[in-house]
Amino acid sequence: MSDNERGERKDLSRRAALVAGAAAGSAAMVGFGAAGEANASEIPPGRGAGPPGSQESYEGDVVLYNGRIHTMNDRDDIVGVVAIADGTIVYTGDALGPAMRQFSGRPNPRVIDLRGRMACPGIIDATNHVSLLGNRPGHHTPLEYATSIADVLAIYRGRARTIPKSPSPPVSADSFITTMGDFVPEQFKEQRLPTLAELDAAVPHHPVYLTVNFTGPSVTNSLGKAFFENAQPYPVTVGADGSIAEGEQTGRATFALRQTLTFASRMRGFRDAFAYLASIGLTTNIETGAFQTTNSPADNVASEDNFTYNIPAMAGYAAGQGTVRMRINWLHMDTDVSLPTLTQRVLNSLQFNGNDMVRTGGIGEWIAGDQFSPGPVFQAACLLLAQNRWRAECQSITTADYPGQVQAYEAANAKYPITDLRWMIAHANYITEDYINRLKALGAGVTASGWQYLQGTSLGTRPGGPAYRMLFDNGIRVGMDSDAADVSVFIPWVQMYYATTGKNVLGQQINPGQHATRQEALFHYTNGNTWFVGPPAGLGPPDGDLLGVIETGRKGDVVVPSADYFAVPDEDLKRIYSALTVVNGKVVHSGPVRYEAGG
Repeated sequence: MSDNERGERKDLSRRAALVAGAAAGSAAMVGFGAAGEANASEIPPGRGAGPPGSQESYEGDVVLYNGRIHTMNDRDDIVGVVAIADGTIVYTGDALGPAMRQFSGRPNPRVIDLRGRMACPGIIDATNHVSLLGNRPGHHTPLEYATSIADVLAIYRGRARTIPKSPSPPVSADSFITTMGDFVPEQFKEQRLPTLAELDAAVPHHPVYLTVNFTGPSVTNSLGKAFFENAQPYPVTVGADGSIAEGEQTGRATFALRQTLTFASRMRGFRDAFAYLASIGLTTNIETGAFQTTNSPADNVASEDNFTYNIPAMAGYAAGQGTVRMRINWLHMDTDVSLPTLTQRVLNSLQFNGNDMVRTGGIGEWIAGDQFSPGPVFQAACLLLAQNRWRAECQSITTADYPGQVQAYEAANAKYPITDLRWMIAHANYITEDYINRLKALGAGVTASGWQYLQGTSLGTRPGGPAYRMLFDNGIRVGMDSDAADVSVFIPWVQMYYATTGKNVLGQQINPGQHATRQEALFHYTNGNTWFVGPPAGLGPPDGDLLGVIETGRKGDVVVPSADYFAVPDEDLKRIYSALTVVNGKVVHSGPVRYEAGG
C-alpha cells in the first residue's frame, strides 16, 4: 500500500468523500443488521439506471468497502476495499478514493458498506451435482441447516407460503414440497424423520416427500400418501405414519414424482437451485453428472439422462437466469471396451466451450463403468481420453479403487502423455501418500470431499477420511469438493467444519490427526480450486485464472459470510450462510432462501 493510500485511509480527501457521498445517494449503502443480513430491498437501481429488467446501469459495477476482505492470494493479503467494473475487479486496497476513481466517466457504482465484516472470494466447489439439484421434482427444499423436526416443519411452512396449494382431490404434483437427499435423520435431535401427522399439521395444503440418500427410507403426508398410493403403473405402499420403505417402494415413489417433471418445472428447479447456492456462498460449481436413468423404479435420486438433463439449465442461462457459474463435466459408465457412449462424446463434443458463466469441461466423475474395480474398460477409457487430449476425473471412495485408477493413468501416460492435461481423482477418501506421489509425477491433482460428515462411522459402514493433513503437506494440487446432491451437503462452511474438526454430524471424531486449518480449508475452496476449474494450457480460455482470488483482473465474485469464518467457535461454522453474494460484480443474493428455520 502506498503512502498516499495510507493517508487516504485515515482521512478521505474532500473529492473522494463527495464522490462516495454521491454514490451513496444514488445507489444506496447496503446496511447489515444485527442478524448480519443485507436486505435486497435496500439495493435500489440508483440514478441513471434503466427500467426494471434493463441490462443498463449498475450490472457488474460495485464497490465494497470498510471490510476485512480476505483476498486468498498466495500472500493472504487482507484489504478493506474492492472495486468491480463490468464484472472484473479493478481495484483492491484500503482506500475508497482510488476505488471510486476507477469509475471516472461512468455512472456511479453500487457502494456497499461492509461495516467491518469479513469477505472472501466466491466459493468454488470442485465436484458436485448441481444439475441433480436443479432437476428435482416438486419444489425441492434443502434441509441442510435443519437440526430438529421443529426446524423441518418451520422450513416447510415457509416454503408452502411461496408455492401453489394443492386442490384435494386431485393432488397437484406441482404443489409438492420435496427434499431428496443431502440430509440424514441423525442430524435432527430427535434422530428420526417427521411423521405424517407432523407434516399434515405444518403444511396441510401441500403434499410432501422426504427421502434419505439414494434409496430412502422416505416419508410423506396425507396428500402425498393419496398421490403415491394411486400412482400408476407402480403404486406405492405407504404406512399409516407416512413411512415408505427403503429400496423398491422408495424407488416407486421417486419414479412417480419424476414422471411429473416438465421442461418448465426443470427450469424453475434450476432457478431455485442457483438461488440456494448463492445464498450459501457457492458461486462456481463443477457439475459431474448422474447415474444414467433407466426410466423405471430401479432409478434413484442420483439418476438422470446424462445426454439431456443440462438442457433446462442451458435455457436458463440463455435467458439470463443463471446467477452462479457452472462447469459441466460429462459422466460415462460404459461397460464394454468399445466404449460406445464415451467414443461418441469425444468425437462429437467440445471441451471448454461456452462463456464465463457456463462452460463445458472434461469427462467425470465416472469415465467407465468398472471405475471402482478398474479393469479393461477403465483402462480403455483412459487411453481414449489421453489420445484425444481430454481432461479426466474419476472418484475414489474405497480402500481398493485408487491403486488400479492410478495404474491406468500411468499406462495411458506411457503411450499418450497426460502431464499437461490436469487429470484428477476426486474425493480421495483413503488414498495413501505413495499413490499421491505417483499422481503428482503425472501432473495430476486430487480433490478432498467432506461427504463423510453425513455418512461416516456409526452413520454407516465407512470410517473417516480424507487425509487432509497429508494431502496439504504433500504439495500435490489439492482442491475441495462436496459431492453434494444426494449423500452430502452443498454448504461449504459445513464442509470446512468437517475438514477442520474431523467431526461428523453426530459430533463424533471420525478423522483424527488429519485436520486442516481454517486458512487451508478456505484457501483450497477458493484459490486452490482454480486449477480444477481451468482448462489445460492451450485447450481453452484461462478460466480458473479468473476466479478464486480477489485481485485486479479477476472476475468480481465475492461472498460476505453471515459471521466471521476465522473467529466463530467450531460449532458455529455449521450455521454460516452468505449475507451477500456478488457474481461478476452483480449482487445475486442479499436475503433469505437458504431454507433455514425462520429464514
